[in-house]
Amino acid sequence: MRDLSPEHTMRLTLIAAAIAVSFAASIPAAENDNAGSAPALSVLHCGHFIDVDAGKLDGETTIVIEGKRIKEVLAGNQERAGAQSIDLKQATCLPGLIDSHTHLTMQITPTYYSDQFRWNPADYAIRSTVYAKRTLDAGFTTVRNLGDNDYDSVALRNAINAGIVPGPRIFTAGTAIGSTGGHADNTNGYRHNLAGDPGPAQGIINSPEDAWKAVREHYKNGADLIKIMPSGGVLDEGSSVDNAQLTIEEVKAIVAAAHDNGFTVAAHAHGAEGIRRAVIGGVDSIEHGTFINDEDMKLMKEHGTWLVPTIIAGKYVEEQASKPGVYPPQVAAKAKLVGPIIQAAAGRAYKAGVKIAFGTDAAVYPHGQNAKEFQYMVEAGMPPMFLIQAATTHAAQLLKHEKDLGSIAPGKFADVIAVNGNPLDDVTLLQKVSFVMKEGVVYKISK
Repeated sequence: MRDLSPEHTMRLTLIAAAIAVSFAASIPAAENDNAGSAPALSVLHCGHFIDVDAGKLDGETTIVIEGKRIKEVLAGNQERAGAQSIDLKQATCLPGLIDSHTHLTMQITPTYYSDQFRWNPADYAIRSTVYAKRTLDAGFTTVRNLGDNDYDSVALRNAINAGIVPGPRIFTAGTAIGSTGGHADNTNGYRHNLAGDPGPAQGIINSPEDAWKAVREHYKNGADLIKIMPSGGVLDEGSSVDNAQLTIEEVKAIVAAAHDNGFTVAAHAHGAEGIRRAVIGGVDSIEHGTFINDEDMKLMKEHGTWLVPTIIAGKYVEEQASKPGVYPPQVAAKAKLVGPIIQAAAGRAYKAGVKIAFGTDAAVYPHGQNAKEFQYMVEAGMPPMFLIQAATTHAAQLLKHEKDLGSIAPGKFADVIAVNGNPLDDVTLLQKVSFVMKEGVVYKISK
């Protein structure tokens, strides 16, 4: 699934072109023409307002938006002359949600493992436009995309930013970085004459020197951050879900190179030893954390490392693993191991005081169902207000973009969603978003 040819730049160009052609032909002209164009002044009249900075629910609130950003947040129902007015008096307004772990350019299906031998990068790119729209419609106005195959999410990000297709704001890691035969090695499981020997240009490293090369390739190809694989995973065709797959020295080299290039580092890690090495190595976040132990949690608190639990992914793969033919046998075995324990692990981390940001591993389950994660997090013992903050202020801090994102406040981007009812009383309401605005542009409004 990964392009090993020297024509990589041309492939990215073709991917971007495929995205543009696909959506220019499929969306209404008005939506296409107005994408990214916000009214000069607009006013949202909210029945209730979740102030994530203060951690409280307010009553009737007026949000004044100028162009792409919030101008004022006022108590009560107030008008502004010449403004476009939107009536949300029966709804609760809150910041656009942030999913800190997605894969918008893929979708795991029963044919996923064979599709990679038939599909071109453009096939993934065109489908990604559909997944991006579903994600935005679900109320997620920003995502971290933690892994693709041909830097196709870079092209998707650029198309969204240019207003060519609708979708969430994307911060992408491009291809993941890992070791030969590990969770990042897309040739794992291939027969030997197809597998080849992927190297740093494809994100596969086996030394600190390789690590520097791989990170610099990501900078060259337009990534926003780095994703590494210091432990085994569920959906690769290897036998272990939790073995350590990067040395501490390799992790430290990746982090040093990443910081040189202004990148943060996210670490996929199910296994306790992989988590320990990643935290000591200086990563910003641990993704999944299924087998996290007390030592890991203590280290994470000491280092200020975030946890992104992705409970929904574990639940979903456990459910699918019992269906014949959905996964290869070794993948199904790993899914049955991870699924029953990932939720409890997240609950223990919350009780221990580990910093938590919201993320789901979208693509492992169907895109657009991201908000089911809130329900699973409540079941793990986390309060609804904390969860909404995990998907807003916490996630913005993890991204290091809290000045622009994460709350509805003057000067920040006008990313606003609304639901009918109070999600603090019923968190499942976040699965029924009725209004979506990103940077002052309304993308969804329904009763």
